[in-house]
Amino acid sequence: MLVIRGVVKQFPGVRALDGVDLDVRAGEVHCLLGQNGAGKSTLIKVLAGVHQPDAGTVEFNGAKVRPGSPIDAIRLGIATIYQELDLVDGLSVADNILLGHEKSHAGFVNRAATHRAAAGVLARLGHPEIHPSTEAGRLSPAAKQVVSMARALSHDARLIIMDEPSAALAHDEVANLFRIIRELTAQGVAVVYISHRLEEIREIGDRVTVLKDGRTVAVGLPASETPTSQIVSLMTGRTVEYVFPPRGSGRGPAVLRVEDLSAPGAFSGVSFSVHAGEIVGLAGLVGSGRSEILEAVYGARPASGRVLLGGRPVKGTMDAVRQGMGLAPEERKAQALLLDQSVTANITLGTLPGFARFGWLRRGREREAAARLVDALGIRPADPERPVKTLSGGNQQKAVLARWLLDDRKLLLLDEPTRGVDVGARAELYAVVRRLADQGIGVLLVSSEVPEVLGLADRVLVLREGRVIHEGPADGLDEARVLDMIMEGSAV
Repeated sequence: MLVIRGVVKQFPGVRALDGVDLDVRAGEVHCLLGQNGAGKSTLIKVLAGVHQPDAGTVEFNGAKVRPGSPIDAIRLGIATIYQELDLVDGLSVADNILLGHEKSHAGFVNRAATHRAAAGVLARLGHPEIHPSTEAGRLSPAAKQVVSMARALSHDARLIIMDEPSAALAHDEVANLFRIIRELTAQGVAVVYISHRLEEIREIGDRVTVLKDGRTVAVGLPASETPTSQIVSLMTGRTVEYVFPPRGSGRGPAVLRVEDLSAPGAFSGVSFSVHAGEIVGLAGLVGSGRSEILEAVYGARPASGRVLLGGRPVKGTMDAVRQGMGLAPEERKAQALLLDQSVTANITLGTLPGFARFGWLRRGREREAAARLVDALGIRPADPERPVKTLSGGNQQKAVLARWLLDDRKLLLLDEPTRGVDVGARAELYAVVRRLADQGIGVLLVSSEVPEVLGLADRVLVLREGRVIHEGPADGLDEARVLDMIMEGSAV
């Protein structure tokens, strides 16, 4: 169905694609792998009509094509679901799904027909509970992912490109996603599937193509037969899987105490502590209350009970920051970064008064401080004045962490710190987090990936439906036991 040969795409100072080859068959799931910066996003945008290739050919259904815009690509039968969802928050679910091909009559949108069409696609996806009239901005990240998928399906595409489609989905939602993908491929639809979760490739993929530094280093490997070590070696040039630093040798006094914390509809009766130099992980499905607990600890979500930082009550977000707490939120681009601003501006955002004198910002001191952290955390490219939106996911996450390291922090809250981060960059982030803990900072970590929680944390709290059902050392658990607890609802 799709044949790409020798595609090149050059940007000022960067050769993003340097002769990429790819072929995708009708009715297969073709997994496209590579580290952040390998060229996957650029290749997707060439297929989606966002970028025009400088050289090479693209054939679709036997004919050479060159989509000049996203509309051209959709008309050809190529639909793209991006990792950074492109929904219009102010519009309804139905309007987002049918955006650009609304049901109309005599020049006016037919609301009833639009809602029926949207409801039909949502039901096909197994999510009839998402109402077509709901405003998209009010949906959870997982529900927004479903709506983005529904939009692609509404175009009756023959090739669907999915960029990290499972990143915001719970375990049962991923199973439903895979069910839909299998239904589509059974109908002859081709799927290009991009994920950093290598275990998903085994389950859903037919063949694998690997990119590195803008080049194709492997084409069409059998997904079920190619060893993970080989795939990782092709992606990184070295053998890396989950590489966790050694756990800390000791811990200090409690920096955080949470006592009987409850928030209606999210979690109830949660109590725990985090000590200086300790990483505590929260494990549970999406909807178990993990992120909501972090928000309540940070003062960003109303909750009853007590949150004590260094023995003092935390009264709101500003008080949390003043007392020495920092948050790296789940959606870094929407909730943490000023994408058009420089790395320096993003790092110093939380401590600007410290760089001001008589109301004037001292740019030289600000740049020097940011440059020290760029070097200390290994942010690449090592250019503090570079717009943060041009950095890979792993380096953007480092910039968020750097923000909280310009002054003394007692506690860092990390919500999905490696979401959308490639295998190699994950190991670097793990080392940074452990190093911060070794310096005496307490860390409270949330991750959808159980191996990540168990490998990085010293102590683990297992959550189910807003309650803590287990607390204990991480080295006494394995992934199967944690999943058993989550699914069965009782500690084992």
